[in-house]
Amino acid sequence: MSHQFIIRNEERGHDMIKSDGSRSSYIAGHPDGFVTRASSFNFHEYQGGRPGFGPVRVFGDEVFHGTGCGYNMHPHHNFVICAFVFAGELTHINTAGGGTVDRLAAGDYYVFSAGSGGKHSELSVTPEDMHAIYLWLLPKQLYLPPSYHRAHFDFRTRRNAIVQLVGDGDGALPVDQDLRVSRLIADSGKSFAYPLRSVSHGVYVFVREGSVRCDTTVLNARDSTGIWNASTVDFEILEDDTDVIVVETLMIDDTIQQKWEHDHVHH
Repeated sequence: MSHQFIIRNEERGHDMIKSDGSRSSYIAGHPDGFVTRASSFNFHEYQGGRPGFGPVRVFGDEVFHGTGCGYNMHPHHNFVICAFVFAGELTHINTAGGGTVDRLAAGDYYVFSAGSGGKHSELSVTPEDMHAIYLWLLPKQLYLPPSYHRAHFDFRTRRNAIVQLVGDGDGALPVDQDLRVSRLIADSGKSFAYPLRSVSHGVYVFVREGSVRCDTTVLNARDSTGIWNASTVDFEILEDDTDVIVVETLMIDDTIQQKWEHDHVHH
């Protein structure tokens, strides 16, 4: 029997982080820059929701407001960070390899594995707000050499298909984890089936824009659901230009997550 939880937009953790006081060393753009973040899972100050999904620890829907806003240079260890840009431009500076300065526009995305230790900075240097979704996950193996990969999703030529962006698919960016991230931009009336790798896998489905019936649950913009112990997840698109992010991963044995599921999910 499949299991499911639903997170409506208003149930996410909503934060506004200003570049002032002690935060100004981390949040760039002082004094008028600020970041708005909506967290699907517990992250920093927000601890009122679900503690991750499989190896996924962060799913942050973020907007950088103001020229120069973003995150100043900061370190990570043994985390894989993915960013998917939807509006504006993200300047990403990181220390992987010989160092990289990258400028990502709408449709661009990256996978940065901090591994044994890496630093990066993410800034919106143009006047336009930058909108991205950030995904943090635990790697399968600790202390790997840091790495950086990036690619582009062309929504004009890849509509009405579930396209794998991260994972082991053709053209997908590699990641050291049993995880795949896919994107679906589709028109009203279209239907799609997403087959899971095994009953030990689950999917986290986030609707960025539009409306979709996911199995029997209607999800509107910024709503999401997690489903596991299922063989297939069905999508029926209810609005034109619906934009869906699908994260499939092995459901690792995590006692914290299992306790949350026991307390919150109807079995």
